[in-house]
Amino acid sequence: MQDIRLQLKRLGKKKVKTVVFPVEKYPETLSGLIEQCVISEVKRYNNERTEILLSPFLAPSEIQERSGEGKIGFGNIYNTTPADTDKAIESAMLAFKDGLFLVFVDDEEIIAPDQPLQLSHNSTITFIRMTFLAGTYW
Repeated sequence: MQDIRLQLKRLGKKKVKTVVFPVEKYPETLSGLIEQCVISEVKRYNNERTEILLSPFLAPSEIQERSGEGKIGFGNIYNTTPADTDKAIESAMLAFKDGLFLVFVDDEEIIAPDQPLQLSHNSTITFIRMTFLAGTYW
């Protein structure tokens, strides 16, 4: 089992989030990479829906930590409907084709979903979420 390390960025934001997740083997194409990322996130999302919190109260240290994030909550999940993996993969591929996010591997943009990838354990994979401006001039 290998790990893939992703850097997640948003345009206009300085913060970079790094996510590591295990894969059976490195994907050979961009569509395979997106598919494995989506499968991993859907599993995580669905597992959160079934976990039972034993301690619904926050300790003072947790309150302090969450206040720095700007939101203090108990972490309650009200929507317990699990995500559909096939629909999520389809949505992610459509989002890539529509230009809602860009993918770079070792500082080289990957443009086509069927473009071959040469990944290794020290490859840097970056997903950049595009932010579009909306509004009017007046």
